[in-house]
Amino acid sequence: MVSHGPWGLQALAMEQKGYRRGSFQSGTSDEDMLEIAGASLEFSAADDDPPLDRELAGFSSYNGGGMNGTSTMMDFLEEPLPGVGTYEDFNTIDWVREKSRDRDRHREITNRSKESTWALLHSVSDAFSGWLLMLLIGLLAGSLAGLIDISAHWMTDLKEGVCLAGFWFNHEHCCWKSNTTFTDRDKCPEWKSWSQLILGHGEGAFAYILNYFMYVIWALMFSLLAVLLVKSFAPYACGSGIPEIKTILSGFIIRGYLGKWTLVIKTVTLVLAVSSGLSLGKEGPLVHVACCCGNILCHLFTKYRKNEAKRREVLSAAAAAGVSVAFGAPIGGVLFSLEEVSYYFPLKTLWRSFFAALVAAFTLRSINPFGNSRLVLFYVEFHMPWHLLELLPFILLGIFGGLWGAFFIRSNIAWCRRRKSTRLGRYPVLEVLVVTAITAVLAFPNEYTRMSTSELISELFNDCGILDSSKLCEYVNDFNSTKGDDLPDRAAGPGVYTAMWQLALALLMKVFITIFTFGMKVPSGLFIPSMAVGAIAGRLLGVAVEQLAFYHHDWAIFSGWCSPGADCITPGLYAMVGAAACLGGVTRMTVSLVVIMFELTGGLEYIVPLMAAAMTSKWVADAVGREGIYDAHIRLNGYPFLEAKEEFSHKTRAMDVMRPRKSDPALTVITQDTMSVEEVEAIVGSTTYSGYPVVVSRASQRLVGFVLRRDLIISIENARKKQDGIVSTSIVCFTDYCPPLPPSSPSVLKLRSILDLSPFTVTDETPMEIVVDIFRKLGLRQCLVTHNGKLLGIITKKDVLKHIAQMANQDPESILFN
Repeated sequence: MVSHGPWGLQALAMEQKGYRRGSFQSGTSDEDMLEIAGASLEFSAADDDPPLDRELAGFSSYNGGGMNGTSTMMDFLEEPLPGVGTYEDFNTIDWVREKSRDRDRHREITNRSKESTWALLHSVSDAFSGWLLMLLIGLLAGSLAGLIDISAHWMTDLKEGVCLAGFWFNHEHCCWKSNTTFTDRDKCPEWKSWSQLILGHGEGAFAYILNYFMYVIWALMFSLLAVLLVKSFAPYACGSGIPEIKTILSGFIIRGYLGKWTLVIKTVTLVLAVSSGLSLGKEGPLVHVACCCGNILCHLFTKYRKNEAKRREVLSAAAAAGVSVAFGAPIGGVLFSLEEVSYYFPLKTLWRSFFAALVAAFTLRSINPFGNSRLVLFYVEFHMPWHLLELLPFILLGIFGGLWGAFFIRSNIAWCRRRKSTRLGRYPVLEVLVVTAITAVLAFPNEYTRMSTSELISELFNDCGILDSSKLCEYVNDFNSTKGDDLPDRAAGPGVYTAMWQLALALLMKVFITIFTFGMKVPSGLFIPSMAVGAIAGRLLGVAVEQLAFYHHDWAIFSGWCSPGADCITPGLYAMVGAAACLGGVTRMTVSLVVIMFELTGGLEYIVPLMAAAMTSKWVADAVGREGIYDAHIRLNGYPFLEAKEEFSHKTRAMDVMRPRKSDPALTVITQDTMSVEEVEAIVGSTTYSGYPVVVSRASQRLVGFVLRRDLIISIENARKKQDGIVSTSIVCFTDYCPPLPPSSPSVLKLRSILDLSPFTVTDETPMEIVVDIFRKLGLRQCLVTHNGKLLGIITKKDVLKHIAQMANQDPESILFN
């Protein structure tokens, strides 16, 4: 569902790579999948004057009757023809037509509701169906998220050992019933490491080597299984899915991307990928999972099944539910959908997103996957307020986040481009295994990289208490100065210094390994690795500021507010701000990011530090490169996506962009009542365009409307089979009153009902900035260009995208669907 105008796609590239193309009855089946980053589907560069099409299965059509108010598709049939008014794979939907259809449908239901009680009940159920759908999406998304959380937690611990009381318990659950002391809570007798299980003891060099070996083997097994499942059953299940969902929400159709196979395989492989210890998260893919739930459940309701624009409203709400369960942040989810992924977000969708996010969060809370009554693993509560002077280190973290975000986007896009253009892309399984092996070998010796990334973030966010046994909390204790529960700033002990070195090494590893991990053929989210990089940097800076304040509390910057024995600096807060800064630098989120972070941590009083860091990181990252990671991947994959946030500032006119150009052959048109079936079939057969302007006559070139190739083919085929007297010499008539013919002539084929009588037109002198705005705001696929009422040419969405790329000094041929 990416928004490209009706130009042709070459299925040839897919067939050469062994992918199958589905027929137009394929529904949402996953039979006809291709690998997004693997197959190279190109738009035709030569023949895209009118919206074009390489083949019947390649382009979309719509029902011209919506606006024209006609109830029949064909004059010789009562019922609409199957296939007329539907879309095929890799088409843009016609937003205007879909909204018009929905209004007609709603008007008809409202009028009928006054006639009988049954019709009234139907009207009420129709109005209620949207809310019922949201309820179902919330329940399904919440349940799947709970299942993923529990499974990933268990399988991550499986790399290090097994529970004798029941192999299905993870380390934490295994030790709940144990009688061990609080300090030895991780060493309960029920949990055995692999060396204890195989050798009978867990000490010594050989035991360490055996544990190391088992850790790497489990990681490789998990990642191998994940990549094989993705490659064999659902190529669309790889990556985070957010760039594609953004493109789908802008009006493009990618059959199978939100299908049932993708949902099943993504859910299973997401658990495997996260458990393998790769530097990726499950939060981005959970948005894809929730959107798959939304798309599948849409099929239960006719109004969403048959209307692509209505379905996109549901998918926007499903994306909100996905973020809601990923972070336990329902409000943040709604804002994320609004700010980051949605193209069209009316007020009604806002309310429904809110409800879906609420139900999803409630469902996840009922499942209680972490056993702590929280929705996320890293929920923390800080007790000390922050001081105004701390804004300086918070802004420094924002600058670091922005620079890292820009560096990551450039490096990752360069690596992904290399993967596409070299032989590397042919060996996805080998690539995943190599990256997993390197990650596992580097991760095991360092306890901060060995643990799951969510646990690492949880530990970094944590505020040290008296009972904390973590090395990060090994301070030199002097309890004489303790006031109440809060511990004062203390001198760092040897454990803290060791932890600092290990964290510095973990930071280097995470920074570089994430570049190669994101974009591989396994489900991979970016939220958690980005937050981990920021949280490590933030904790390092927090401890540094804390020690500075402890040893130099007489300095002017500390003397006013940080007296000896007071708890002034909270290193966990710095980790939280750093996490927000790095996530903001990579994704360029602002409002939704801050809301997600304070919903995560329950720290409303820390909104200002979070806002300062998020805004700084966005400014710094924007100064280096304008695109966030999702927009960069959309451009890399050549999805025809018109970014609504960017301004078009060039002084060009419609005539500069339209086809045909002066040197090109004349525009192919169909006349309203003078061409025979044979002539129309010859035009369709000899050209690859996906639609044709209909004019009064070739001499006058006065525009009547626009007809789609797919509708023409289906209508003519059906007429030949089902209407008597339709032969090759029959006149095709697109008007209400056809011209009188001699008595001996064959029957006239009336096709007025498939004609769009209100195609969008602009004059040749219209500034391109207005044309671009029309395409963005109305979701058009093509626009006809006239001069003094005469048809001159056509502008498709692809022409607009190519023109924007040309004006930005980019290669216009990069607007392909790769």
